[in-house]
Amino acid sequence: MIIRIFTATIPSDLHNAFETKFKEISVPVVKNYNGLISLEIGRPSQWNPNEFVMVSRWKTEQDLINFAGEDWNKAHIPKGMEKYITTCTVSHFEQIDLNQG
Repeated sequence: MIIRIFTATIPSDLHNAFETKFKEISVPVVKNYNGLISLEIGRPSQWNPNEFVMVSRWKTEQDLINFAGEDWNKAHIPKGMEKYITTCTVSHFEQIDLNQG
């Protein structure tokens, strides 16, 4: 399983608008792909005052490629969302099986 962590820095005056669009545009785009296991999004907190996060888990690397394309190691920004984002990152991890000795 592949864990994909996308973070985006958003200017504080755009937080409300971005959060609305994040839920209306980005979440449905991701949810439409086969192989998605789970999806969570988070808003800024006192520890990360301008960062939003999307954590998705995918069955296979191929499922992730089907979603994000051959450049799946880069952020996949749906049209209309780029105007809110100052910077963004994407990281991938293989899940560790906690039940394995």
